[in-house]
Amino acid sequence: MIGHSLADLSHGFAVALLPANLLWCFIGVLVGNLIGVLPGMGALSAISMLLPLTYTMAPVPAVLMLAGIFYGSQYGGAIGAILLNLPCHPPHAVTCIDGYPMTLQGRGGTALGITMLASFFAASFGIIVMIFASPLLVRIAFAFGPAEIFSIMLLGLVAGGTMSRGSPVKGVAMTVVGLVLGTVGTDVNTGTERFTFGLLPLADGVALVALALGLFGVADFLRNINRIRFVGSGAKVRLRDMRPSGAELRQAFLPMLRGTLVGTLFGAMPGTGPTITTFLAYALERKLARHPERFGQGALEGVASPEAASHAKIQVDFIPTMTLGIPGDATMALILGALLIQGIEPGPTLITQHADLFWGLIASFWIGNVLLILLNVPLIGLWVWLLRVPYRFLYPAALLFIAVGVYSVNNSLFEVGEVLVFGVAGAIFAALDFPIAPILLGFVLGPMVEANFRRALLLSHGDLMVFLRHPISAVFVGIAAALIAIQLGLALRRAGAPRPARNTAPAAD
Repeated sequence: MIGHSLADLSHGFAVALLPANLLWCFIGVLVGNLIGVLPGMGALSAISMLLPLTYTMAPVPAVLMLAGIFYGSQYGGAIGAILLNLPCHPPHAVTCIDGYPMTLQGRGGTALGITMLASFFAASFGIIVMIFASPLLVRIAFAFGPAEIFSIMLLGLVAGGTMSRGSPVKGVAMTVVGLVLGTVGTDVNTGTERFTFGLLPLADGVALVALALGLFGVADFLRNINRIRFVGSGAKVRLRDMRPSGAELRQAFLPMLRGTLVGTLFGAMPGTGPTITTFLAYALERKLARHPERFGQGALEGVASPEAASHAKIQVDFIPTMTLGIPGDATMALILGALLIQGIEPGPTLITQHADLFWGLIASFWIGNVLLILLNVPLIGLWVWLLRVPYRFLYPAALLFIAVGVYSVNNSLFEVGEVLVFGVAGAIFAALDFPIAPILLGFVLGPMVEANFRRALLLSHGDLMVFLRHPISAVFVGIAAALIAIQLGLALRRAGAPRPARNTAPAAD
């Protein structure tokens, strides 16, 4: 089996290294990298705009280009999140939490270097998994029914409530806000509109891109609108700063490995996106940390683990998309649409009927990731230059890119208005010391939690014990219950702790 897979991979490299295919792969990663760096842009909008171009292209270069845009934007999106605190792609909302503080501390180069290493390591691991374990991962994915998927999403919500700094109660409250936002739109089971207030554009729900860019991009602009210093004043990121020290590599290695494993596990599950993966990887690192209070203040683990999880997830996510026809998120759905446009039916027979496409795509992942490293190292000066742009120039330009990027997805001015509303709300929440990241987690997980909960109850005829009878589901429910019990225990301990006595002595005359 291993020899056969290596022979197929060799054939894939022969396909990917054809001059025309290599050129389109390079164009894809270059465009994806640049689009990812631009505030307000992302893989979703870039692929949406370039999808008509694939009508006139052959299947292999078309898919290689779109895939290059997808994982190339992940590199660029991490740069924007770390240097500018702008998550141009929702999974990078987690990277902002510790990546941007590292930039403010003058460690932006280290964060970028660790991100590149974590991304390449995770992508390579994900590619190896695709080569040797695709059939096994597909079988594992089929073992996750509605009860199991609901339970793991429940665990993600519970972890998200305690993920951010500050009061766990505030974290849970923000998670509930995200869940409520996730219910807006049309109920897929009954066709009934919920919380749309008669607004037709809300019938499809709140736009994920608008929510992420509003809460993190516009809110940051509003919080810093009166700042006159440079964004990057005090942040000197040079090429040699991107080489992490031995101690930093040792500190990031295990989080990088854990994030890779989390991303690989979720990549095998159809219907889950990279946003969930990065949030859970971050929550896992915070739970395992000896000093969790470091997170949110520039913890290196808070950058390495989510970025590794995101890139591993993206690579392995092609397994359910290509072999089952089930995309992990909206971007993968666009790539799936490009296959259908080319007359290629995704499914178990794709590997044998379109071997050039499947193995050429896998080989292009390695080629594309090497190209991204070669591109990003010399371009670091450009990203640092962006940091030196004054706020009065940078953020109006960032708002323009945000508005253009959001509008270009669905050509909707209403979604541009959503960005403004969420930006104001995010600035208010931040001023009141409420964590913002759990909102995005609740919003992403909410619809899937609801759908799988209802599906599981439908299959079990309303029996709630179905979530405990299935072993995999029971394990995840047990872990979630343990997290709740730990938080309650900590809260009771804090409530029972003696408070410092107040000085009631009268003041001296």
